Amino acid sequence: QVQLVESGGGLVQAGGSLRLSCAASGRTFSRYIMGWFRQAPGKEREFVAAISWSGGNTYYADSVKGRFTISRDNAKNTVYLQMSSLKPEDTAVYYCAAEPAYSGSALYTGANDYEYWGQGTQVTVSS
Repeated sequence: QVQLVESGGGLVQAGGSLRLSCAASGRTFSRYIMGWFRQAPGKEREFVAAISWSGGNTYYADSVKGRFTISRDNAKNTVYLQMSSLKPEDTAVYYCAAEPAYSGSALYTGANDYEYWGQGTQVTVSS
């Protein structure tokens, strides 16, 4: 089992940047695929980005490609989401998620593929 705690959310103006962090504790973090999802009011939770346990494979939703970067530091048991050129439509609660990996390059994009979730951190982008 792994416990996840997100941080770094806040209020930012459009065009600004934020870096979210997700600290993991429990089982071997380096063997988990990590993902970021978000949920805006009245909308379903949507995929944002994912990274393989090796860090060598990443994938992004089209809506954030070129603006967001996912990374991980297995020595610190932490995954990051660097968000730049933020838009009001990026406003949401952002969640990190973890799922045991069986290969170094595998990753998942579906919320149902992840077993462990953090409590979320609010990101608000003002226009």
